[in-house]
Amino acid sequence: MSIRLLFPLLVILIFFSCANNQKPDDGPAEANDPDVEMPAPTSVSDHQLPYIDTEFTTDYIMGKFEPAQHPDFTIIEAKYAGREGMYLRKDTYEAFQDMYKAAKADGVDLKILSATRNFNSQKSIWQAKWTGARQVDGKDLSEAMPDAKERALKILEYSSMPGTSRHHWGTDIDLNSLNNNFFEEGEGKQVYAWLTQNAAGYGFCQPYTEKGPERPYGYNEERWHWSYMPVARPLTLLAEERLENEMIEGFAGAEAAGRIDVVRKYVLGINPECRK
Repeated sequence: MSIRLLFPLLVILIFFSCANNQKPDDGPAEANDPDVEMPAPTSVSDHQLPYIDTEFTTDYIMGKFEPAQHPDFTIIEAKYAGREGMYLRKDTYEAFQDMYKAAKADGVDLKILSATRNFNSQKSIWQAKWTGARQVDGKDLSEAMPDAKERALKILEYSSMPGTSRHHWGTDIDLNSLNNNFFEEGEGKQVYAWLTQNAAGYGFCQPYTEKGPERPYGYNEERWHWSYMPVARPLTLLAEERLENEMIEGFAGAEAAGRIDVVRKYVLGINPECRK
């Protein structure tokens, strides 16, 4: 037989040999194959790994960035919010959406009233109270409390100094009402009972519980305030390592930060359960 005739025969033999030796599991499995167990899709609802595009910095902890321009943040849809234009971290937002659906199934409606507030947003709240443009307990504090420490402590009952708020982080939300009395009866009582029983399962913790031996310092109780702990916990530890009273500046009344020891007593003065 001539070489010209042997060549195509040789090609055919090689082709069939390769086809028979190919393993059946080469290449991806079909998603609709009932006999193949596909890997479970990953989800933020697993509450393990947050979206972190860049290493956290002191500026991040202090809210010195613009959430609308940060890659880890997203705007909150109107159906979840009490007003337009609020932002959260993507991981926190997805975890909240999971919690929202579960609460809804149990007849509880969760509504975000406040979310991320950067340094400048917190500064506008603080200075309005500091200057008397916004009254506190019906008083103009600029007149009623001329001493800087006394005035700052009064504002700190419910509002953070700029640079010290957990709302800077994009992990914290205020839900349904900003009045503790709302959560004592009726719909509010149902909301709070559901949160205390179920929020931890979605990664959320109430940082400002009633003050007592385990939490002697910090803000007054806030039943509406919940933190997404998979991200807020490492940020709390970072604040403990890096944040100092001397760094709290750039607004009226900042001189009181050291006299109060605002980092230790307020930034770190949280529910011990939220630090575990």
